[in-house]
Amino acid sequence: MIEYLRAENAILREQLGGKVPRLSDNQRRRLALKGAPLGRKLLSHVAAIVTPDTILRWYRNLVAKKYGGTKARRQSSVRESVTDTLLRFCRECPSWGYTRLRDALYHAGKDISRQTVVRILNEHGIEPAPERGRSPSWQTFLGAHWEGLAGADFFTVEVVTWRGLVRYFVFFVMELKTRRVHVAGITKDPDEAWMKQIEELDRREGRVPCRAHAPDPRS
Repeated sequence: MIEYLRAENAILREQLGGKVPRLSDNQRRRLALKGAPLGRKLLSHVAAIVTPDTILRWYRNLVAKKYGGTKARRQSSVRESVTDTLLRFCRECPSWGYTRLRDALYHAGKDISRQTVVRILNEHGIEPAPERGRSPSWQTFLGAHWEGLAGADFFTVEVVTWRGLVRYFVFFVMELKTRRVHVAGITKDPDEAWMKQIEELDRREGRVPCRAHAPDPRS
């Protein structure tokens, strides 16, 4: 098959009469990605449209374009500038709603849509007005309760017993401030009664599990 393709390429080269065809960016990319792993020596035997040096140069340009990131860095810098300005407006004017914030950004030379304002605030956990000015920020809440906050989750362990392989569910709690981990319970059947017992233990020891919802050990 390789010999056939080489013969076919030679015929196509003869038909071109020494002329180099105009290739699209996608065609140059395809040749560069396929040709670079072969190296210059093998390419000299199979390359029919352009020289091996040209193919390798195309590949170097692809690599430089991928990791250069000049345009991406510029766009990222613009997004960070818009986000920083929007967050500053939220801190200084907590009563402003989405539309008022969008208009203020426009007058500051940053033209974004109302939906973009909503998305940025949601990403940073900022509530809409007027709730924004009434409730403390997430950073303020964490600072006030950091001593008693903890993360909770399950992991499973397969144990060989006289009955065979048994899966145990281990419920653990990690203190966020110290990163100290406590094993709060181990069971083969984490039913509702067992979970209530775990919650009562956490309450007596003064731990506040920091999670959006109770973890499902069977998931």
